[in-house]
Amino acid sequence: MTGTDETGGLSHVASDSTARMVDVSDKPDTGRMAMATGSIVMSVAALEAIRGNSVRKGDVLGVARVAGIMAAKRTSELIPLCHPLPLHDVGVTFALDSALPGVRVEVIARTVGKTGVEMEALTGATVALLTIYDMAKSLDKSMTIKDISLARKVGGRGGEYTRLDGTPIAP
Repeated sequence: MTGTDETGGLSHVASDSTARMVDVSDKPDTGRMAMATGSIVMSVAALEAIRGNSVRKGDVLGVARVAGIMAAKRTSELIPLCHPLPLHDVGVTFALDSALPGVRVEVIARTVGKTGVEMEALTGATVALLTIYDMAKSLDKSMTIKDISLARKVGGRGGEYTRLDGTPIAP
């Protein structure tokens, strides 16, 4: 059962009904990968300013890439019951999409460990998009962050998962 321990109870609830971190010490280390995606919809003018690297605050996508990586690395400090993980790789890719108009993000996190990196990939994608908003808000305060979700995961007891439309954003 998803979200339950071996006894059928909820995995993050102790016997006294308090929240707890799951004990993963007996799980084997395995290769883990997770891909999260999301987008930010904005005005054509804001998108063109990002494309032309003419936003007053600087290189929007460069800063957002670093922010996404930093956020993935600090996920356990933000999500209360997440295990701290030694990330071996975090990649952040952007695609400028005139059809939105806006920017799509894809974050891939990798490790070898006892638990998955889905939360790290999702956190990285979220913070990368928030950073784009912060850097371009003077051009368009109505930007909308949307569709942040897990696109793919590999490894662990749960095996592989691919969202039906979980194709990568970059060519």
